[in-house]
Amino acid sequence: MSAAAATAEPAAAAPTLVPLHREPLFRRFWLGQSISVFGDQVSALAIPLTAVLALHATTLQVGILTSLAWLPHLLFSLPAGVWIDRRSHRRRNMIVADVGRALALATVPLAWWLDALTIWHLLGVAFALGALTVFFDLSYSSFFVALVRREQYVEASSRLSTSRSVSYIGGPSTAGVLVQILGAPVALLADALSFVVSAFALRGIRVPELEVGPRERVRRELAHGFRFLWQQPLLRAGVLCTSTVNLFNFLLHAIFIVYASRTLGLSAATIGIVLGAASVGALLGALVAPRVGRRIGMGRAVVIGSVLFPAPMVLFPLAQGPHWVSALMLLVGEFFAGVGVMIFDVNQNALIAIVIPNEIRSRVGGVQRFFNYGVRPIGAFLGGVLGAAIGLRTTLWISVLGCLLGVFFLLASPMPHTREEDLA
Repeated sequence: MSAAAATAEPAAAAPTLVPLHREPLFRRFWLGQSISVFGDQVSALAIPLTAVLALHATTLQVGILTSLAWLPHLLFSLPAGVWIDRRSHRRRNMIVADVGRALALATVPLAWWLDALTIWHLLGVAFALGALTVFFDLSYSSFFVALVRREQYVEASSRLSTSRSVSYIGGPSTAGVLVQILGAPVALLADALSFVVSAFALRGIRVPELEVGPRERVRRELAHGFRFLWQQPLLRAGVLCTSTVNLFNFLLHAIFIVYASRTLGLSAATIGIVLGAASVGALLGALVAPRVGRRIGMGRAVVIGSVLFPAPMVLFPLAQGPHWVSALMLLVGEFFAGVGVMIFDVNQNALIAIVIPNEIRSRVGGVQRFFNYGVRPIGAFLGGVLGAAIGLRTTLWISVLGCLLGVFFLLASPMPHTREEDLA
């Protein structure tokens, strides 16, 4: 065999990397998820409006309604992660979760038409949606790595994050029109339909999934998930940073609307424009995140994102003066925070997809979700308590400065020096 032929063989054997926009299975998955996250924006507005306008719920009841949407992440993430790892068909789990969420939402307009809708019914739907979302999201992480090649994790994550950012821009206004025309309970059918579309898209995507071998006891497998997370320095630093940011960010999240409207005197329309700026920033961040990761390294991009996300929010407690000045300060803060959070999320999600072995992906993901999402209702509760006790502006300072503490977990780890090629 000639030297030329010998060198030509490996090149010929190398698999061709099809661009994602030409990959039919990914396009189908991307379309289904894009429609689904757009529909989620309808529920985000229509569910609380159903409670307030249709059921005349009290402030406490609306607060409980919001809490119940997050509570399943705290209750079910750990056992769900182990349960999913014991089954081969993640795609099937996702389809069942989508169908379940569609049916749960459809019960609301049905009960409304029958004059049988109660606050207890709505609370049950919120909890069911949260629980099914836990199972969908934990299955999603394993299905994603079966569908997308490792070399395209960042690009695929960016495309999906871009769709989510676009939904944040156009979703609320679309939801408002639907609620205005159809009424809040009936508008929920739009989100139910989006879940049906997602399930239909997933039904046509068949890719080889992980075969499950012999399993250990549930407690041992769960302990393995905790141990793997804690012993992997990149994952440990990531979850400590993300949990810190989420805890303190939800202090701000709980009181932001009250602060903007009562302390700064901004109108509802102005607040909507400010929140829209965060969505535009997130869209830009999702588009540039892969390029940032490739240029400076995936780990360093995560570190920069962890600072660029909370740092611009220092403008929130500083905001004062005429309405246009304070609104502009909030708008600039929201925009650059949106850019930062996407640089942080897109690169960290790709890094997580590379580092975690597929056979334990769901249980480790469940442990991550337990911490990252479990602190959110705690942070929101503390935000309300502190806002009432020491004032809204002081609580905002605590929130922003607390979020910035998260970066120290990353700086004390190998994260700043980690590049994608180091994880091979």
